[in-house]
Amino acid sequence: MSPDFTQNHFELFALPVSYDLDTQALDQAYRDLLREVHPDRFAGTSDAEKRLAAQWATRANEGYQTLKSPLKRGRYFLRINGIDTEEESNTAMPVDFLLQQMEWREAVVDAKSARDEARLDALAVQRLNEERTMFEQLRQQLSAGATLCDARLTVRKLRFLEKLGEEIDDALEAFGT
Repeated sequence: MSPDFTQNHFELFALPVSYDLDTQALDQAYRDLLREVHPDRFAGTSDAEKRLAAQWATRANEGYQTLKSPLKRGRYFLRINGIDTEEESNTAMPVDFLLQQMEWREAVVDAKSARDEARLDALAVQRLNEERTMFEQLRQQLSAGATLCDARLTVRKLRFLEKLGEEIDDALEAFGT
């Protein structure tokens, strides 16, 4: 085992650097790598080899989780191409999206207060449909020849939708559903 910790996640799994990813190939590459570096295989080796195997397995898990998630993969793809999504520092959004955010948040608060599970379910479906549309937009923005900078805003929007989904799930869970 001679790990190369300078490889990006795509290289780690010997996959092409592309947002469009063959998830079955990712799953197989992950399983193959884990079989090779799983710390249990190094139980009888030196402490240094055990630590290296643990680091390598951690890296494999981190890479797999990043590439498996479409949002994390998009964020990572942009990062390795030198583009910061600025999710923590840039809250600028188009006005129409800001207004939609406010409507969704108010609807969640209202439905939660009224213990209106059907309304929360409807919001969850609406959010999921919007998310699907944005993931397709992100895929197109990250395809070859596209302007990657446009994807930065889409990733930030998707992060908002992810948070909204968590709020809806928390509200539904509070209802015991």
